[in-house]
Formats: sequence, C-alpha cells, structure tokens
Amino acid sequence: MDKNSIFGILLIAAILIIWGVFQAPDKKELEEQRRRADSARIAEQARILADTIGRSFQVDTIPQSITAPDSFDTQKLESELGEFAATAAGENKFYVIENDLIKLTVSSKGGRPYSVELKEYKDFNRQPVILFDGDSTQFGLMFYNQNKPVSTNELYFGAVDSLARNATVQRDSLIMKLTVNEGKYIEYSYVLEPGSYMVGFNIHLVGMKDIVTRDPSALDLTWEANIPQHEQLKKNEIQYTSLYFRHHKEDVDFFRAGANKDVQQQDIPTQVEWVAFKNQFFSSVIIADEAFSNALVKSTSLPEESKYLKNFRAELGIPFQRLDRETLKMKMFFGPNKFKLLKKYKEYKLEELVSVGKGIISWINRFVIIPIFDWLSRFIGNYGLIILLLTIIIKVALLPLTYKSYLSQARMKVLKPQVDELTAKYPKGKEVERQQATMALYKKAGISPMGGCLPMLLQFPILFAMFRFFPTSIELRQEAFLWAKDLSTYDPILTWSTNIPLLGDHLSLFNLLMTISTIISMKMSDTSATTQQMPGMKTMMYIMPVMFLFMLNNLSSGLTYYYFLANMITIGQNYFFKQMIDEKEILRKIEEKKSKPVKKSNFQKRLEEMSKQANQRTRKK
Repeated sequence: MDKNSIFGILLIAAILIIWGVFQAPDKKELEEQRRRADSARIAEQARILADTIGRSFQVDTIPQSITAPDSFDTQKLESELGEFAATAAGENKFYVIENDLIKLTVSSKGGRPYSVELKEYKDFNRQPVILFDGDSTQFGLMFYNQNKPVSTNELYFGAVDSLARNATVQRDSLIMKLTVNEGKYIEYSYVLEPGSYMVGFNIHLVGMKDIVTRDPSALDLTWEANIPQHEQLKKNEIQYTSLYFRHHKEDVDFFRAGANKDVQQQDIPTQVEWVAFKNQFFSSVIIADEAFSNALVKSTSLPEESKYLKNFRAELGIPFQRLDRETLKMKMFFGPNKFKLLKKYKEYKLEELVSVGKGIISWINRFVIIPIFDWLSRFIGNYGLIILLLTIIIKVALLPLTYKSYLSQARMKVLKPQVDELTAKYPKGKEVERQQATMALYKKAGISPMGGCLPMLLQFPILFAMFRFFPTSIELRQEAFLWAKDLSTYDPILTWSTNIPLLGDHLSLFNLLMTISTIISMKMSDTSATTQQMPGMKTMMYIMPVMFLFMLNNLSSGLTYYYFLANMITIGQNYFFKQMIDEKEILRKIEEKKSKPVKKSNFQKRLEEMSKQANQRTRKK
C-alpha cells in the first residue's frame, strides 16, 4: 500500500469522525424525538389491546377498589360480557409466591403473573432483575361466550382460601378462581418448589364446555410482554433478545434478532412444545405438558428511547376436549440462560436458549469449552483467572498445529532467496511461468505453500466458538477483573460524548491491547515468501487488526481479554520456536531433499498409466 492510499484512508476516517460530531442531534432534538416516540408507542399499545378483545381497556397498576356499577353500567357490561359481567368489577390485589430463587407476583385482575423477580441477580443499576412487570403484560384466555368476546386478562379472580387473600403472606402455591356461577368457573393454580426456577401452572375448567373458540378443539391463550433492559449496553442486549419456540419433538427455532425488520411474525399451524421470551441472559418460557395445538408468535421492535428492548406476543392453542371438568397442564420457567442449568431440562431442549453457535462451532462450545469452563469454575472463583487457564489449556492442546505452522513458515523463509531468483528470472509479463517455477521449487523441496496456513485455519473454529461463548456466558455477568468491572460487557479506558460509527462512545482497554498484540504476533510470524506469493496479504495482515478494533469495541471484555491472552501466548511460542529451530539445518535438509528424485505417489502413477493407455488406444484408431 503506497503513501497516497494510506493518506486516503486516514482522510476518510477523519471525515467520518467530523461528520459524526456535527451530525449528532442536540438535547432539544433528542427530547422531542423521545416525546414523539413515546406517544407513538402508547398509541400503538392501545390499538393492539383494543384489537385483541374488540374494545379498549386499561390495566390497573396499583391496587384500587371498583365500586358497584349502577344499573346502566350493569346493562352495558352484560351486553358486552354476558354472564361474565359480574367478574368485570373488583379490587385489584397482589399475591406473592416465592422460593430462594424467584419471587412471582400474581394479580387478581386476570389472575395472571404480574411480575417475576430473580433474587440472585441485579441489573446494571444494581436493582433487582425483573423479567417483566404488570404494566406491560397480558396473560389470559380468549373466547366467545353468548356471542360476546371475553378476555380473562381484564376480569377479576379471587384467591381460593382466606390465607391466600392476605397479599403479605408468602406461599409456594396459589389458586386464583374466576367464578361465573356455582357450577361454572376457571381456576389458575401456581406451584413453586424450593430451589427451582420452574413454576407448575394448571388451568382448571368447570362448566366451560360450551364456550366458543376459533378452533373447536383448542382454547386460545394469549401471552404478551415488553422485555426490559437489564444490561449496560442496550444495543448489544437487543442483539441477543429474541422470541424462541420449539416445534413438537423437533428443532428449536427463533426470530433472528439482527434481522432488519421492525415486526417479525410467524403463524405455526403445527404443534409447539414451548415459547420463550428471551433476552441476553434471562428468559421467560411457557411449556405445554404435551404440546400446544398451534401458535402465532410475534416480535415487535420498540423505539430506541424506550426503557424496553422488544415486545413479544404469543397466541397459543391449548388442546380443549369440552368436558364438564378439564385440566390443562403447563409449566413456566423464569430464570437465567445458564447452559448447565437448562441442560437439566433436556427433554425440552431449553439449553438452545443459550447462543453457542451452529454446526462445528456449537460442538466445540458444548463438548469442549463449556465443560472445561464449568470444571475450572468448581475450583476457582475469579473468572479472570479461569479465562487465563482456559486459554492456556486450549493453546497447549493446539501446540502441535502451532509448531507445524511455524516450521512451515521457517522453511518458506529459508527458500526466499531462491524464490527471489525466480522473480528476477521471470519478470513482469511472465507471471504464469514464475508461478509454475515457484511451485516446482516448493514441490522439489517437499514444502506446501499452504502448510503454514492450514494449521492456522483449523484454529479458526475455536476463535469463532469463543466469539459466541463469552457474550452469552451469564457466569461472566457483573464479574470484575483488574480494571474491567464487568467481563460480560466492555471495559472503557476512554469515553467521549459523540457516537463514532462502529466504535461507539468509548475505547475498551482489553480491545486495544488485543489489537496491539495481534499486530505484533502477525509481524513476528510474517514470512516474505508467503506475502510475495500473495502481495495483498501483507497489507491485510495490518488492516484486519484495526478492523477488529472497531468490531469488538462494544463486545464482552471477557472475549477481548481471551484474544489478548491468546496473542501473548502465541508471541511467547513464536519466540521459543525461533530459538529452538536452526534455519541453516532446515536449508541443509531441503537441499538434500532436492537432490533426490521426487517420488511419485501411487495415485500419480495410476493417473499416468491411465493417460498412457488412453493415448495408445487413440493411436490404434
């Protein structure tokens, strides 16, 4: 790359930075954009709720008493809800069931899960992690009664026993009952076992066989929630926030979080085992004991200024036999995306909620990286040291490949004077002859030009596996090491107010150290012979680390710390190899091998024999 090209690149970078500074909106513009976005969001949510049940309604956010309706209101409710009209008024109370891991709050309005708190985790503001809150959730059955649409989400349930009516009592089980009359009611039962993130959830139907649904053999259950932000960098968290679902006894599918779509929707006419509302480190999952008959799942992006990441909605068909008494059995998982924990529920494949890649990348993470990481975690509490030991173990396992790569590069290096002679012998215009002569030289010396590259290429799957593992590893979340306060996010050494494209508003120290060490490592392993065969390679060797500086600046500091350690160990290995390998001895062996006739392989002999026979047949004709 000449001086003009370098100057051009630097000039373009300067223009981009200056443009970003002057184009950044001022505070008044940001406030106005936020106000408009919030207004649009509120209007859209109101429209969605209105469309859901055929008329608008409002979710109570605090306990409030509803006075008895007058005669006009009673007639209106009866005309809208039929025999369910009596359950449309009541007092919004809250009931808590909890164990040592989670705290589930249930609202009497809708009898639904109102909020879930994970006791062992805090968000980036050191506040309790709340998976969802009542102001943004819907959960209830949807059906027609006497040709009138009914949503249990807006009707008032009562606790079955007097003990449960006291909202301050903490229980591990709760029954909420929606009573139409003495022989007709709906019950939601919640059961929470000690030390578990799984909540047993059953729907008991009594006298409900005549209600009308879209599918005569299924009852519609609607679940919707806005997913709140828990991590420091919202942009990164959104990338790992998606709606997942598993087809019955088949693979797990999900909406691509990075897809350039504001709304993603899929109508699933076949059976579905579970649906999950997942963000980077936590998930809420509803699981059918057998399978949901069908599902309609939808993911909606929210304004950038919103405190929520995304809106998820699932309309699930529950098998409905229309009996006098019927129980619909389900489970709910509210917990962390921890691979080892989710692996315990292997019959559901919940471990798929942890993004560990696909194909060989997934295999490396599942069967190599995660087991080693978990094993080290049993003995060491400092995750910075665990990453160090993990890096050493991997580099030691790859040592034979690394040595072979370095040895191949050393052979190429000692042959460089002879390659230069061929370059002088075949000047510009005779590139083909030069390439043929060079390859003949390598073949005679018993050297493969790809011998140094292939071992390095075999290490790439491990690098990509780490790229998938660290940003989704909840074990690193809020774990400090050296200057990094949280190994699951970036570690800024410099910050500024303007957002630079790709780089952001900060510079991460481990990322900077990784870039510098990568350049040093590439410089040490650079061979002129290799770069002469591929002239653009030398330039790319130094452009790529700078590209990674931008690409990885906002990612997990645990990831860039690992790459930095891997580079430093590679630098040490290369220095050791250089002291150990005698280049004069390598050249002597190459010259000795060149003096011997090239031994043909059996495959080459067969090819030559086949070609000879074909020529003989041609002459006879």
